[in-house]
Amino acid sequence: MQNEGSNKTNTEALSQLLEIMQTLRNPQGGCPWDLKQTFQSIVPHTLEEAYEVADCIESNNLAELKNELGDLLFQIVFYAQLAQEQQLFNFTDVVTQLNEKLVRRHPHVFSAQNTPTTDAELAAQWQAIKAQERAARPKNEGSVLWQDIPTNLPSLTKAKKIQQRVAALGFDWPTYHGAIDKVSEEVEEVKEALADDPYSAHTAEELGDLLFATVNVARHVKRDPEQLLRRANDKFSARFEKVQHYLIAQGKCIESASLEEMDAAWDAIKKFK
Repeated sequence: MQNEGSNKTNTEALSQLLEIMQTLRNPQGGCPWDLKQTFQSIVPHTLEEAYEVADCIESNNLAELKNELGDLLFQIVFYAQLAQEQQLFNFTDVVTQLNEKLVRRHPHVFSAQNTPTTDAELAAQWQAIKAQERAARPKNEGSVLWQDIPTNLPSLTKAKKIQQRVAALGFDWPTYHGAIDKVSEEVEEVKEALADDPYSAHTAEELGDLLFATVNVARHVKRDPEQLLRRANDKFSARFEKVQHYLIAQGKCIESASLEEMDAAWDAIKKFK
């Protein structure tokens, strides 16, 4: 297969990428920085590249997306090269296992199995297949139920995955109404804890419960909580910048403005959104 605008096939381009990676890691003439890297040292770069891909998509900067996807792909190739050097696996093993997993997790596409007709049926099938995969893995000392949920996931994403896992077992509100009622309940418990001692461990615990319950509402309405909070961050930041410009236009400085002045500017900006 040949891509539009390129004289190389996918196979040729990928082969060249793997060769470049091997050259960078070659002790004879390779790059000193690349030679010093380990699985652990690359992790922060991988996370950064993943967020840059997400940022391109969410800001609709699709012109830059190709470049950022390339940077993210390089992370995978780097890990595969390190694994090959340690005789653990190679890039072909990574792709082969991915191919097998995709076919296994989509029997409604790649086999004669009856096709699920609803999103709920698809989700149930997906969770059932993943449960079979977890049961087949070597057991560690932790619970099998959570062992494939990464410890260092962003907390909102991890909360969503935990809730999805127990929902697949039938432990879930039938609709979002139960989830939003739980949020109201948690709000009241936070209020009680704050009234008793705003800085206590109990207050902190109740705030965590409130965040967890809020994630459940987002999950019930098919929204990703991490993405929702990123958008809320961006919305607030953009609006507060407008507050700053509004005050500057009035000859005031944001650093010395009073709360009342900032509130008035905030309300004015909201009217013109």
